Amino acid sequence: MDNYHITKKESAWGLVKEGAQRASKTAPTKAEITEIASEFLQGKTASLKIHKEDGTIQEERTFPRAADPRKTKG
Repeated sequence: MDNYHITKKESAWGLVKEGAQRASKTAPTKAEITEIASEFLQGKTASLKIHKEDGTIQEERTFPRAADPRKTKG
């Protein structure tokens, strides 16, 4: 499972794959990059962590939804 992060970089928000130096996608607002990220991750098995401007994690999403490890028993 690939891990992606949405973070604020200077004047734009970026979608960055964990371990990568550059953003895969960028947008001027968090709402726009979140929508772009959802479309980009369709059909992939990935974890998306959405950060606040201060760098703390606001939300985590799993693609596809069925791959969410919190849904398993045990």
